[in-house]
Amino acid sequence: VQLQASGGGVVQAGDSLRLSCAASERINTMGWFRQAPGKEREFVVASRWIGGGTYYGDSVKGRITISRDNAKNTVSLQMNNLKPEDTAVYYCAASNGVIASTAHLSRSYAYWGQGTQVTVSS
Repeated sequence: VQLQASGGGVVQAGDSLRLSCAASERINTMGWFRQAPGKEREFVVASRWIGGGTYYGDSVKGRITISRDNAKNTVSLQMNNLKPEDTAVYYCAASNGVIASTAHLSRSYAYWGQGTQVTVSS
């Protein structure tokens, strides 16, 4: 499975940004992680198609919305009221067999996109 992420860029604090990720084939769970310089990769959000469920990371909950188009094998991440601390490389991740209790762990995901840079200036 190949994942292609897009939509990153440079924005100002308080702005909104939408990231998209396209998978080469249908896959049950798709989501996003991010990694800021010098920090560990952090879980952002994930959505499970069969079985349902949306899982949010604590740092962005309330400011993001994830949506999926299963017919097109795409997932989008809408981020609002962006803050400088949201600056990071955002990675699309996907896998089958992800369960709720481990959806926040990067090791739960078999497939990763190339990452897209989001920079939020103050």
